[in-house]
This record gives sequence, structure tokens and C-alpha cells, in this order.
Amino acid sequence: MSVQQPNDNYLSQEVLVSPRYLAGTGGTGDPSFEPVAHWPHRYLDDGPCQLVITSPDDRIRIGWYGDDFELWKITAAAEATSSTRWTATFNHNTPPEIVVGLTTALARDYAEADVYDGNGRFLENPSIYWADAVRPLTDAGWTRNGGAASGTVEIVAPDGQAGALIDNRLYRHDDEAVTLWAGPRGWGTRAEAVFSARTPSHLIAATAATMVDPAPVVRERHHIHREVAHLVSLTPVTPSTPQVPRAPTPLDVRRTAVTQAVQRAARFPRTAADLRVMAARSRTSASALNPSGSPAPALAARPSASASTPRRSR
Repeated sequence: MSVQQPNDNYLSQEVLVSPRYLAGTGGTGDPSFEPVAHWPHRYLDDGPCQLVITSPDDRIRIGWYGDDFELWKITAAAEATSSTRWTATFNHNTPPEIVVGLTTALARDYAEADVYDGNGRFLENPSIYWADAVRPLTDAGWTRNGGAASGTVEIVAPDGQAGALIDNRLYRHDDEAVTLWAGPRGWGTRAEAVFSARTPSHLIAATAATMVDPAPVVRERHHIHREVAHLVSLTPVTPSTPQVPRAPTPLDVRRTAVTQAVQRAARFPRTAADLRVMAARSRTSASALNPSGSPAPALAARPSASASTPRRSR
């Protein structure tokens, strides 16, 4: 007797996934970029890195590698041209809702920094106490694993499906010091975030805090790996189920910036360039009308796939 396979409608159904650290990427990194949407973006056509977001002074860099094992590579340096102070990488199974903990902290640190003299919490030395980097986990009831290798400390979630490994056997500043992990071992199931030795402890803690956030995340059913499905709670999203807000994509931000620039030029048409912008705006407005002359139907509220950041190939 043949086994009935789930249909496409079932597999594409949106569900709320809990715990969030087992939700996978969902095929896009959009939420992770939302805190730095106002920073310069550069989309690349060649090479493994598809998108680079930098702080205005180029000291912080966020790279998105849509087809690689390491999807995000985030670095910081004292100067734009100096060597990297620390590196954080997130693999292809890491939920972007986890990465957003780091990008949010970086955006806050940068906004509070005096960029003229090079200060910034994102460059401070890590705490001498390993517990500071994983305090959100221990405060949430994650406990120490007594079976960790000599020279290391491991903190494990109550369900045993996530943890943090702290390696105190460090010899170089670029050694891997802290690894946040989730999911069963395996290329398609284990999520990993790896921080080098000089990463400030508060940035690791900000990332760890997102792992213990009880709020579920939205995914389509086919995004959940079959070896993880029995470890998570899936609740179908219905009209009566409040959805987790979708973060604006970098392309949305760019479109908004262009629209605002056009509006400013229209208000102050003082140059020939401004007049050309006004003419372009008039042509765009005319094309948005139906043959009858009435406004065209509004676009859907949710961004289409084409308005998203580069997605990973399947």
C-alpha cells in the first residue's frame, strides 16, 4: 500500500515554530538585517558573498553568503583598514531571529560610539569570566554539562537540543572561543554560531538571549527538517493567530529611500537635476493609473519574494 504524501498546500502552510532555535533559516536572512537597514548595503553579483552591509565608517561588516555553509560572517575592526578584531559566523541552519540579537547589539553600540576617536563597546575586550557571555542561558535554567572536555565548559538547554560551548584553551586571538549550537548533529540539522576569542562578551550574550526568547517564529512546514520535526511544536497560522511581524527587507528600505529622495526633490525643484526627477515621478504616477484613470490597486502588504534579500539556492 502506498503512503500518501503531503500535498503542496500543506507543505507551504505557515506555522509558528517553538523553540525558535530549531526553526532553521526559512531560506532567507531578512530579519537579521532589519536593525542595520539604515547602514550602507552593497549587493554583489560575483563570488560567494551576495550582500555586504557596513557601518557608515566601515569598521563593522556583515556579509551574507547565500549559498555557503556559513551564511553570515560578521566582523569588527578598530579602523576601516586595520586587521579584524573579532569574527562571528552563523551557519546555514541558524535562524535569522538568532542572528538579529547580534546585529541589534551592534547597531546600538555603534549609535552610542564616538566614531571620531575610535571608541565603541563593540571593540572592548571580553570579560575574564566565561559566565558573562552565556548568562542569559544560565538565567533561563540552562545547566552545565559535567561531561565537557578538559579546558571547556558546556551549558545545555533543558531539552538537550541546544547549548553553548566555551573553549578556554586559547592560544591566538582568532581561535574559536564560544559556540552556540542547536539541533541534532548533522549537516542539515545542527545550527552553529561561532565567536572568536576577542569578541566582546556582551555581544555573545545578546545573541544567546535570543535563543531563550519564548516567542515562536513563522516558517512554512517544508522549512522544518524531517529529523527536527518531532522536536518542535508547530501551530498552524490562521486568521485568528497573531503572526510575528515581518521585518522590512533591505530592498524595501532602498525603495523607501528613493521615494523620499523623489519627494524632497519635488518640494524643492531648484536645479535641472531636480526637474528631471520631477518629470520621472510624473511618468511613474501616470503609469500607476488604470485605463479608466483611477488609481491602480494597492500592492499586497507582505513583500513578494522578489523584494527579499538574496535567497539560498536549493
